[in-house]
Amino acid sequence: MPARTARRWSVTAEAVVADEETPSLEIPAEPGGLRRTIRHEVLGGADWQETFGDSLGLGDVLWSCWSPVLEPGGMTRARFDGIVRAYRRELWFWVLGGRRWEQAIDGLAGRLLRRLPSP
Repeated sequence: MPARTARRWSVTAEAVVADEETPSLEIPAEPGGLRRTIRHEVLGGADWQETFGDSLGLGDVLWSCWSPVLEPGGMTRARFDGIVRAYRRELWFWVLGGRRWEQAIDGLAGRLLRRLPSP
C-alpha cells in the first residue's frame, strides 16, 4: 500500500486552503434568516433532518457556492449532504449562537476538503 502524504491546512475567515494541489473553499455570507428559521423550528420541536432535509437546510446555500470546486474534485451532492449531516453538532452551536458563522463553516470546509479523493 503506497504511503499517503500529509496535507497542511490553513484556515482563515475568507477561505479554507490546503496545500497548492488542493482547492480552497470561500466562506459565503452568513444566512442569518435561515439561522433564525432553523432555530425557531428546532427549538419548537421539529426534527432538524426531517424538517430541513439531509443537508440540514444549509446544503443549498453551501453547495451552490462550493460545488464548482468540490464536484471536479470528486464530491457528489449525496456525499456532501452526508458530511454536512455528520457535522450537525457544530452547526447547532452556530444556530444557538455558540459559534460564529466563520468558525462553524471553516471547520466544515476543512472537513469537506479532507474528504476529497486524493489526487
